[in-house]
Amino acid sequence: QTQLVESGGGLVQPGGSLRLSCSLSRFTLPYYAVAWFRQAPGKEREGVSCLSTSDGFTYYGDSGKGRFTISRDMAKNTVYLQMNSLKPEDTAVYYCATALRWWGETAWSRRDMYDLWGQGTQVTVSS
Repeated sequence: QTQLVESGGGLVQPGGSLRLSCSLSRFTLPYYAVAWFRQAPGKEREGVSCLSTSDGFTYYGDSGKGRFTISRDMAKNTVYLQMNSLKPEDTAVYYCATALRWWGETAWSRRDMYDLWGQGTQVTVSS
């Protein structure tokens, strides 16, 4: 069964850190990219970060640049999103997604490039 499973969300105080995990252990298709998106209430889903599996390049949206880091543990087939200096505006459901095609670095945050999505994990930043 092809499946992405996110974990690691929770409640954290402003300035705190969280590490999200996306397990691809059940993902059997070759993929070109893994990305993290997030969706806050009343807002569109936005790209947070992406890792290109062919060359290891990483991409970040403005919201997380300098604070978030995407990485991959190939042995565990897991992708992580380390989030530091969290702000209340980072509160959202965070989704992991994989792309079976690569449309170029300028398209990394396009939702329609991604074929499979996880169920999401809630991140709440509040004091």
